[in-house]
Amino acid sequence: MRVQLITHSYLPERTPPERRWAAFVEAFRREGWEVDVVAPPADPAQVPGGLRDRPPGRDGGAVRRDTAVDGRQDQGPHGERILRTLRLPALSGTRDGRFLGHVVHALGAIPVALRAQRPDVLVITVPALPTVVAGWLLSRLRRVPLIVEMRDAWPDLARESGVSAGVLSRIMEALVTGTQRAADLVVTVTEGFAERLAERGIHPVEVVGNGVPLERIRAVPARDREAGELHVLYLGNHGESQGLETVIRAAALTRDEAERIVVRLVGSGTRREALMALNESLGRPVEMLAAVHGAELREQYAWADTCLVALRPDWPSFEWTIPSKTYELLAVGRHITGIVTGEAARVLESSGAASLVPADPGALAGLWRRLAADPRSTAVDGRGRDWVGRNADLSALGRRFVGLARQAAVRGAAGARPYNRL
Repeated sequence: MRVQLITHSYLPERTPPERRWAAFVEAFRREGWEVDVVAPPADPAQVPGGLRDRPPGRDGGAVRRDTAVDGRQDQGPHGERILRTLRLPALSGTRDGRFLGHVVHALGAIPVALRAQRPDVLVITVPALPTVVAGWLLSRLRRVPLIVEMRDAWPDLARESGVSAGVLSRIMEALVTGTQRAADLVVTVTEGFAERLAERGIHPVEVVGNGVPLERIRAVPARDREAGELHVLYLGNHGESQGLETVIRAAALTRDEAERIVVRLVGSGTRREALMALNESLGRPVEMLAAVHGAELREQYAWADTCLVALRPDWPSFEWTIPSKTYELLAVGRHITGIVTGEAARVLESSGAASLVPADPGALAGLWRRLAADPRSTAVDGRGRDWVGRNADLSALGRRFVGLARQAAVRGAAGARPYNRL
């Protein structure tokens, strides 16, 4: 059997959708499927060490010709074919630029995908919203079942963030919802959003949660610290969704006190410059570092006593959103400070490796003082990693997705007329 995936991020990038789908592609290949991945050339900013020639391997590397120009292809580390569309690097710096870049990729994906062998099932992964148009059109042109994977709560999140303010955005919202209704299967990563879609009459909907490849992630030993010390780390996207202004203001409240509390934000995103300006205005209570990868990432985890998972509280769709970084933090054995509600809060509570706090600077500063006072408060003793093994190991999640794809392909083949199978 053959599956074709349309995605906006794939190897050699290191991003949440890449990590998820590298594991799922491996699961498809282990089950004997042929896999075609249609993706834009890699963004150098998302590739550890930058783009360079290197052979495929277990680390997910891919040769540089994968990342060059429109229409190139190569074999990925699991035997998948990677078919490249087109990326315009100048478009990636802002939200509007990224959206336009996704439009370019979606348009380019149509001829690139049509040149490949006809699949038994087509998968598109969102929130790169323009991808839904390409996926719907390709599934109709090739008369194959369509699986729409919703990794975020779209179009709800687009509406709440203000993305859906214009006519074009409202059209895109209608296209997303229409494609969800037309799909042979919609897959979500949370129970809450699956229930939301079911309430709208969208079916069938299945849940295949996010996770990490647990066997490839080593636990990081906890740092020995004295009472009064605390290292707080946020590592990830500096965007509108996280509400990191609360973190900076909380750090300012603890800066002049006796506790030796150090707060560090590591990463990039559309709000980074504004966050840096706020940090400057408050006297730099937070260390702000550029994004890191590989060994440097592990060094940051080794430095930290507690890691932040944050979502702003005023967007209702975040009630059924779980930041993908949550599972990595649990897997490396770090205590988590959770500024989240809803389903994400329930996951952290069930892990036994987190402390929850509302998105309020005073409350957050108070939690840090309590954690600092007791060095044992951030010792999780493997509880988070054990929870990931039971609930969020990507190898098991990948097997589940392959099973759902097989069911969709079989149903599609049973309903196809002979000329549809060409």
